[in-house]
Amino acid sequence: MSNATTYEQLGGGQGLRRLVDRFYDLMSELPEARGILELHPQDLSESRDKLYKFLSGLYGGPSLYIEQYGHPMLRARHLPFPIGESERDQWLLCMNRAVDELVEDAVLAEHLKRNFFRTADHMRNRNG
Repeated sequence: MSNATTYEQLGGGQGLRRLVDRFYDLMSELPEARGILELHPQDLSESRDKLYKFLSGLYGGPSLYIEQYGHPMLRARHLPFPIGESERDQWLLCMNRAVDELVEDAVLAEHLKRNFFRTADHMRNRNG
């Protein structure tokens, strides 16, 4: 088994940036993701940057998010937005598709998808 971090396995900052950018591109392109797109600001630049910085630290790269914003408090930061199963599933549709397109290592892809599901499911704050 490799000792490389998930961040390194993704290709470092460039690989992670590609994944985040593809995720947001899909969110903007897919009609099925319209519900979560509408929860975001029209300009997704800051959202892209925050997700990149968060995932960098989460997956073993530089702790960019914490350095700039402090503890992520992910659930608390998402409480103002209505997130149910539909929103979770829309988010996962975009992220899983981005992973499928960009992550060639099947074991890494499955690891990412499991982690993203757990996190997305934890963000739910309403039924349905």
